[in-house]
Amino acid sequence: MCGRFAQYQSRDVYFDELGIAESDYVHDPEPIGRYNVAPGTSVLLLNQRDGELKLDPVYWGYGPEWWDKQPLINARSETAASSRMFKPLWNHGRAVVFADAWYEWKRSGELKQPYCIYQKNHEPMFFAAIGKAPYDDSHGHEGFLIVTAASNKGMVDIHDRRPLVLKASAVNEWLSEDTSPERAEKIAKEASLPESDFSWHPVSKRVGSPRNQGEELIKELDAPLL
Repeated sequence: MCGRFAQYQSRDVYFDELGIAESDYVHDPEPIGRYNVAPGTSVLLLNQRDGELKLDPVYWGYGPEWWDKQPLINARSETAASSRMFKPLWNHGRAVVFADAWYEWKRSGELKQPYCIYQKNHEPMFFAAIGKAPYDDSHGHEGFLIVTAASNKGMVDIHDRRPLVLKASAVNEWLSEDTSPERAEKIAKEASLPESDFSWHPVSKRVGSPRNQGEELIKELDAPLL
């Protein structure tokens, strides 16, 4: 699962990591500065529209008009492409979320300890996402979902699900309107980063409230509960 993440570097850093020329996006060196991005807020979402890359603020959550529950925030990579609810989004609404880390809560009985998870090399991350395109129109709660995968190895001790983090080299093809849904399934399986590429450490429980922001939220906690 991914229910909270950090998106704090400048958009220039993410675009540079993707090897995208400055002429293809609006240059902005100002850090985004969001250390505690929560569902139900607008998030910068990279997508392709009419053959061009676009970066739009989009609602994190998906709940069509007939949906009478809280908007969903994640979609499983194993079933999203064939799901009745998510298949149209997979086919026509693939996108990418810029990220620097995400948070998961390790649980034991009533105890919960948040952990910050990030690339070992501290490079930017690109979460696979799907949603209601085109993203420049307002769809209410028909925004986007982060695609998740099963956790393995040591990461499963923190949580059994994790965001599907795409290799930078696979982002353009994932986003392309020319990429078939079947090819997108292969990209999700073959071009995602393995658990061995990540590190994690315990952080303050203050991350539990989206009102709390700031660099201190990603700092390692000296005396974790778990």
